[in-house]
Amino acid sequence: MKTLTVTEAARNFSRVLDEVENEQEEIVLVRNHRQIVRLVPEPPTQTALEVFGDLYRTLDDETADALIEGVRKARKTGQATLASLKNPWAS
Repeated sequence: MKTLTVTEAARNFSRVLDEVENEQEEIVLVRNHRQIVRLVPEPPTQTALEVFGDLYRTLDDETADALIEGVRKARKTGQATLASLKNPWAS
């Protein structure tokens, strides 16, 4: 994490943004010796398939199988519900 004064950031704003974007560097801006803002790079974009894959890996086998079956039904009929799925994060 890098710290810059607001004045430094204003004078070199394009360079600061390049560091955040290209180097994935988090930058904190300081004014009057107080931290006032944090510039944080956006996470990389993911396709729906990547997000779905991440979700799938968090499910137990029974829930994952129900999800796969629900997707198959949706593809065949154009509409399906996933009512048989339970919320894996619920208590």
